[in-house]
Amino acid sequence: MQRIDFRGRLFAILLLFALVPSIVLSLAWAATSWWGPRSISTAAWDSTAVSGARALQVARAQRLSAADSAALTKHEEMLRTNHLRATQAGWYFRRMAIVLAVSALLAFAVLLVVSSRVAGHLSRSLSRPLQELVGWTEHIVRAEPIPEGQARRGAPEFELLRDRMREMSAQIDEGRRAALDAERLSALRESARQVAHELKNPLTPIKFAVARLRRDAAPALQETVEVLSVEATRLEEMARSFAQFGRLPEGPSAPLDVGEMARYTARASVPPSVPVEVSVAPDLPLIEAHHEALARALSNVMLNAVEACKDGGSIAVDVSRISRNGGSAVALTVRDTGCGIPAARLARIWEPYVTYKAGGTGLGLAIARQTVLAHDGEVVAESEPGRGTVIRFILPVRAATKKPLPAHG
Repeated sequence: MQRIDFRGRLFAILLLFALVPSIVLSLAWAATSWWGPRSISTAAWDSTAVSGARALQVARAQRLSAADSAALTKHEEMLRTNHLRATQAGWYFRRMAIVLAVSALLAFAVLLVVSSRVAGHLSRSLSRPLQELVGWTEHIVRAEPIPEGQARRGAPEFELLRDRMREMSAQIDEGRRAALDAERLSALRESARQVAHELKNPLTPIKFAVARLRRDAAPALQETVEVLSVEATRLEEMARSFAQFGRLPEGPSAPLDVGEMARYTARASVPPSVPVEVSVAPDLPLIEAHHEALARALSNVMLNAVEACKDGGSIAVDVSRISRNGGSAVALTVRDTGCGIPAARLARIWEPYVTYKAGGTGLGLAIARQTVLAHDGEVVAESEPGRGTVIRFILPVRAATKKPLPAHG
């Protein structure tokens, strides 16, 4: 047998709640109308008529004066009249009971129609939004987006519930993406550590061999030796990049002046041919951080800005204090007026091994993002082709701690 759905069950429950009390009350009222006044009036006057007739017979058997006989006759006439009226009243009550029963049936039919309409409306108002929300849970379980479009009608509380479920779905999706990103980055870091290890092992003997060839090789081979030396240096830099990406910042953190770090990194990373301006807000708080790791991350961003401005452009570095999640944070912004990044590429600039520069490893921005995230911060990138790029680090201001960040590698 097919099971009744939620809407059908709800309709039946609401209809029963409306009809059962009405039926019970109607039956009680009909029974009272039929048996109450009719039985009381008819039975009472019948018994009165019988007892009165017997009393009159007894009274007439006695010697009565003319006045008593007249009074007795008058009482007999009154008794007969009242009995007749009681009989008429009984007939009237019986007819009225039929009319009232028919009226009750008509009222019951009207109540049935009204109750069914009201129960149907309430069941639709409750069941449709609930069925919609149940369907949404299936989408959430399957990691599918919640359908857009006009919401079904229902109480205002359902609209609030829809909004909360959309927020919950977005948070769950964000958590899933974060978990997948963390798992993916962990696998990539492990691969980077292995690659760095495999590159470092042969690099030392190669460097020694190149140094010996530079001393002993004939002049005709010096150019070849120089090529070997340059490529060995490039492999060493690549191995260093893989090693940096393969581990998080190690050791205890220390108070760091982000403004001073930005000034020094700008002087060290930006060549004199590219205009750079560093702006630091007054009374900037210190943050607990790893100086070398953050300086390296900022240097990677500045080197990319220099590359973007090779055909003309300038760099501006801004360090300011902002509010974040109810707390205080330092925003470190690097803005260039270079060539910019197309939107299709912008979404992937933080991914490891993704590069659009010849000879690049695609690890510079990946290392920068990893470093900022290790400090419980966040990274933001904005760009417009032909107008430049903005890279922003947001670093929380937190109390000093002696616990080092977890080491990997």
